[in-house]
Amino acid sequence: MSGGSGERRRAVVIGSGFGGLALGIRLQGLGVDTTIVEKQDGPGGRAAVREQDGFVFDMGPTVLTVPHFLEELFAIEPGRSGLAEPDFPADPYAPPTVSEDGSSGGPATRRYVRIVPIRPYYRIHFHDGTWFDYDGDPASTRAQIATLAPEDLDGYERFHAAAKEIFERGFLQLGYTHFGDLNTMLRIAPELVRLDAVRPLYSFVAKYLKSEKLRRVFSFEPLLIGGNPLRVPALYAMIHFVEKTWGVHFAMGGTGALVRGLVRKFEELGGTVRYDAEVDRIEVAGRGPHRRARGVTLRDGTRLDADLVASNADAVHTALRLLPEHARTPSETVRAHGRRQSMSLFVLYFGFRDDGRPLPLAHHSILLGRSYRELLRDVFDRKVLNDDVSQYLHVPTLTDPSLAPPGHHAAYTLVPVPNLTADVDWSLEGPRMADRLVAMLDDRGYVPGLRERIVTRSFVTPEHFDRNLNAWLGNGFGPEPILRQSAWLRTHNRHGGVRGLYMVGQGAQPGAGTPSVMMSAKMTARLVAQDLGLHDDANAYAAR
Repeated sequence: MSGGSGERRRAVVIGSGFGGLALGIRLQGLGVDTTIVEKQDGPGGRAAVREQDGFVFDMGPTVLTVPHFLEELFAIEPGRSGLAEPDFPADPYAPPTVSEDGSSGGPATRRYVRIVPIRPYYRIHFHDGTWFDYDGDPASTRAQIATLAPEDLDGYERFHAAAKEIFERGFLQLGYTHFGDLNTMLRIAPELVRLDAVRPLYSFVAKYLKSEKLRRVFSFEPLLIGGNPLRVPALYAMIHFVEKTWGVHFAMGGTGALVRGLVRKFEELGGTVRYDAEVDRIEVAGRGPHRRARGVTLRDGTRLDADLVASNADAVHTALRLLPEHARTPSETVRAHGRRQSMSLFVLYFGFRDDGRPLPLAHHSILLGRSYRELLRDVFDRKVLNDDVSQYLHVPTLTDPSLAPPGHHAAYTLVPVPNLTADVDWSLEGPRMADRLVAMLDDRGYVPGLRERIVTRSFVTPEHFDRNLNAWLGNGFGPEPILRQSAWLRTHNRHGGVRGLYMVGQGAQPGAGTPSVMMSAKMTARLVAQDLGLHDDANAYAAR
C-alpha cells in the first residue's frame, strides 16, 4: 500500500464530524493508521446528539441528500479506499433504489444504518396560513404552482432548465475539483458567467418567477448551509437539483445513528477515536519551505506523533489557534481574520405530548415570517435580532416514533441569528427567544396547545458553537458561502505552507452541508494519496 519503505503511515484527524469520520474511513482504506481526536465526550461534532427526559434530539444536520455518497463510504475495505470509484452514478438521474422494507440506502449502508426517503422534502409554510409541499415530483410541483401563482408556470420551466444546467456543470462535472491554483478557477469563470451562476441566487430566481412566495420557495435552501440567498451566487441553484435528483432521506434512529454507523465502520477498519481529547496545537517541525506537520499535542499534554495531520475543526480556529505562529505567514493570518463567517443559530429542542390532533407539519417544515429580505439583512448585515423570525422545524417522530417516549413527539426548531459579532446578551435573549418560539408555534397553530403539552425543553445559542465547537465567532456553518470565499478563494484542502497538513469539512473546499463535507473528505484523501505515493490507483484518478 505505501510507497518507499513500505511502512504504514500514521495520521491524526482533528474532529469527528462527518468530514473527519469520512476522511478517517478513507485513510484507513488507504492503509494509513488513523486516530481521530474529538474535543467532546462523543462523536459527531455539529451532528452530536442530546438526550434528555427520554427524548433523543439530533443537535445539528438532519437532511441527507446523496445516499450513494454514504454507500461508497460504507463499502470501503482495507486496500479499497474508494478514491478511484466514479464520483457519480453512470446515470445520475436514475431514481435511488428503495428496498422492500422502504430503505433507500444501498446494501453496504444497510449493514450500519437504515436510511429512508422523506416526502415531501419540506413543507414551506407562509405567514398567511398557506403552504407549499416541496418535493421532486414534477406533476405535484407544477400543480401547486398552478394553484399558487399560475402566471409563473412558464417561468418555473425556464428556472428548472437553468438550474439543471448549473447542476450538471457545477456539481456533476466540477463538484470534486480541488481548486489548488488560481488558473483552475479562472478556466471555468467564463462558463459560470455564461450560466449566470455568479448572480445572487435570489436575483437569479426572481428573474424567472414573479410570485414572492415562489421566490422564497426556490431560494431558501442556502440558509441550511449558512448562506444568505440575497448574496450567495446562483451556483447554489444546484441544491434544487441535488435534492430533486437523489431525494431527501432520513437515518432511522436520527442522524446520531448515522454517526454511530460511521464510527463503527472506522473502528472496524482499525481506526481509533479518542474523546475528551481537545487539541492544543498542531506540531510543526522545520522552518520556511521545510515546515512539516508532525502530529498534535492535546490540552492534557499528550503528544500524538503522525506523518500527517488533517483538521476537520473550524478553518479559522485551525489557522489562528492550532497552528503555531512560526507555521503561518503574515498573509495567512490576515486572510484568516478577514474571513466572513456564516450566521449562527438559535436551536430550541423540545418534547411534547401527542394529544391525538394531527399536526399540519411535515418531517421537515420551513416556517416563514412576514418578511424575508429584511430578516436576511438583519441577520447577515445589520446583526440584530428580529421578532419576525423564520424557522426550520424538525419533527422526526413523524417518521421515527422511537426518538420519544410513547405518546410523545421530539422536535427542534432552528432560527438563523447573527453570529457573535452582534451585540446580543444571550443569557437574557436565549430564554426570551425560547418562550417566544413556544408561543409562536402554539398561537399560529403549528403545534396547537404546545404551552400545555410541552414536557421538556432546552436550547443552544451562538455561544454553544463558540465554546463547545470552537467555531470562530460562533458561526453555524463555517465561512459564509459567498463568491469571494468559494473555489480557489476558499480554504484549500492541502495546506500551502506546511507539508503533511490538510483541511477537510465545511471550512474547506467545496463547502458546507452533509454531501459537501463527504465530497471534501474524498478530495482530501486523494491529495494525501498523491502526496504519500499510496497505491490503490487513486493517483491516476486524482491527477486528472
